[in-house]
Amino acid sequence: MQYAEAIDYLYSRLPVFHRIGAKAIKPGLGNTLLLCEALGNPQHQFTSIHVAGTNGKGSTSHMLAAIYQSAGYRVGLYTSPHLRSFTERIRLNGQPIPEDEVARFVAQHQGLIERIEPSFFEVTVAMAFAFFARETVDVALIEVGLGGRLDSTNVITPVASVITNIGYDHTDILGDTLPLIAGEKAGIIKPGVPVLIGETHPETEGIFRGVAESLQAPIAFADQQYTLRDNGIVEGLRQVQVWQDSGSVYSLALDLLGDYQLKNLPAVLATVAVLQPLFPVSPAAEQDGLAAVTSLTGLKGRFQTLQDHPRVIADTAHNRPGLEALFHTIRSLAYTQLRIVIGLVADKDRSHILDVLPQTAAYYFCQAQTPRSLPADVLQAEAALIGRRGHVFTDVNAALSAALQDSAADDLILITGSNYTIAELPNL
Repeated sequence: MQYAEAIDYLYSRLPVFHRIGAKAIKPGLGNTLLLCEALGNPQHQFTSIHVAGTNGKGSTSHMLAAIYQSAGYRVGLYTSPHLRSFTERIRLNGQPIPEDEVARFVAQHQGLIERIEPSFFEVTVAMAFAFFARETVDVALIEVGLGGRLDSTNVITPVASVITNIGYDHTDILGDTLPLIAGEKAGIIKPGVPVLIGETHPETEGIFRGVAESLQAPIAFADQQYTLRDNGIVEGLRQVQVWQDSGSVYSLALDLLGDYQLKNLPAVLATVAVLQPLFPVSPAAEQDGLAAVTSLTGLKGRFQTLQDHPRVIADTAHNRPGLEALFHTIRSLAYTQLRIVIGLVADKDRSHILDVLPQTAAYYFCQAQTPRSLPADVLQAEAALIGRRGHVFTDVNAALSAALQDSAADDLILITGSNYTIAELPNL
């Protein structure tokens, strides 16, 4: 079996979330446990760090991976969804899993897949765990797909659980209140395993403390341990001053330029600190890793500049908290006219998204080539009801071309709204 055949088989045989949404989810951990048992329970054969949260869990996972790579460890990284290639989901020291490894896994376990009938995501999780076990990684960063309690990744027993933040997203699956959503995310907390919470919130703090206490899991709220000051972008890196509750003060530089990364950074620093006895990291390795996340781990689509004059930025923000944080960064930039290329998925609660969009921007509405996409004309009509007006385009590249044609050199073009929209950009 060749790689292309393996991918075609997975997409055609299995329910895929990015195509059909919540209908692709197989409730419970049963299928993943069956897959792992048949594979020799690889999830117990490597050390892992589990990362959940509404926003920032991918960036947090990549930052931690970059730090541990810089410290000389052999690092696995599992994230989802991918942008351009399926192999991006499973990385070893920043390099995507080889295509022939994917093909080998699918060919070898085709009978198992057809017997258990798992979801696409369940198979990719099992594939990642088998790969990390075979490659004897020192540590693997495992990003939750959705929620936590019933997510397929929740068959691991990590050395630390990280929950970045809680916001409204996937409310049809996780619940429509912050405490309900927090309860699902708290499902990754394990008995006796340290848990790091990125952001303290009055509606969710009690949920996390209660679950941690019941499981005797040491808990820390990272934003209470670290205070950060943004010193702006200098020579292509965001400069950050860090005050630790111990009294130490030091500086870091991030190559992830969105100022919303300052919300993710405390959880990263707290995780590295709590795991020092297991995985010692020098201050130099921490600094080097954070200054080179994109080159070390291949992270894309996070406030990524695609060109200058006019400046074109791509960002995968796709829910209200993410977009609010994105536009906070945008407001700090200098430009004459903001032009927004945007496409959304149809199963989002758009009433919580559209009013975040700046009213003075020029809009270019598009849709990704996936069945979950909201038709661009529907998006245009809904946006017009609240005064966000623009034209409709068949895809993101046609929309970007029109925005570039309309732009002066000092305009700013932002492409956002969906991972699937960003994924179709050829120069990402």
